[in-house]
Amino acid sequence: MYLNSPVEEISFENHTFYLKRDDLLHPNFSGNKARKFYYFLENDFPDITKIISFGSAQSNAMYSLSVLAKMRGWEFEYFVEHIAEYLKENPHGNYKAALENGMKLTVGSIKSTDDLDIDTLFIEEGGRQKEAEYGIKILAQEILEWQKEHDIKELNIFLPSGTGTTALFLQKYLPNSVVYTNPCVGDSAYLKKQFLELEEDEKTHPTILSLEKKHHFGKLYRENYKIWLKLQQQTEVVFDLLYDPLGWRTLTAHPEVISKPILYIHQGGVLGNESMLPRYERKYGV
Repeated sequence: MYLNSPVEEISFENHTFYLKRDDLLHPNFSGNKARKFYYFLENDFPDITKIISFGSAQSNAMYSLSVLAKMRGWEFEYFVEHIAEYLKENPHGNYKAALENGMKLTVGSIKSTDDLDIDTLFIEEGGRQKEAEYGIKILAQEILEWQKEHDIKELNIFLPSGTGTTALFLQKYLPNSVVYTNPCVGDSAYLKKQFLELEEDEKTHPTILSLEKKHHFGKLYRENYKIWLKLQQQTEVVFDLLYDPLGWRTLTAHPEVISKPILYIHQGGVLGNESMLPRYERKYGV
């Protein structure tokens, strides 16, 4: 897989942004999943026959892991705490695609990872693990080369976070830039905890931005839908409906961050829109 994604200049709400189009990397490993799982794509694992992971039933990571397992001829077992009856009866989006790739779905939790067989590869939820550093370091190198080529002295970088893995390792390899992120799954304390799981040195952590109003992951918000539609109208770029709307709302609420040249990382995940968009349309209309 060729990783180097283009950078485009876009205008949104009368501000100019640079957009790193990681969403264009690969249809099956879009955006940050291409980066996080690149280590497993590039290296050989002769003793591995199975992947185990967990998360939500429409996870982008779940789908990408189902592709990886299929490519390698491995089994793939995925654990979810809950699956909606509607989704079971009407499979769609990442869930449907992962099942078609041979995923075995188990409702429940993984009892322990300590006694897994040596032929089993365990992947943390969302790919939050040390191996993700391998591909994210390459992303940082691409950004540095682009910055040098365009003679941009100071650069702020922004991306929304689930586990915060991409933002964390980006800041580690881009010490002369400030990497900003916002929590989408939990709050700032949750995101900080995720950072500390992978990197104890807080000096290398990204800067967390938040909105004043609490946000519940997966819940439908009119403001998210409105900004998603605006983004599409003004930039002609399709963004993910789960993370990007909150990311753009947070970013535009902090004018001090966009006072310098800023690079927004488009991390893909638009396959999930197949399930999110009908929900928004039913609730708020077009």
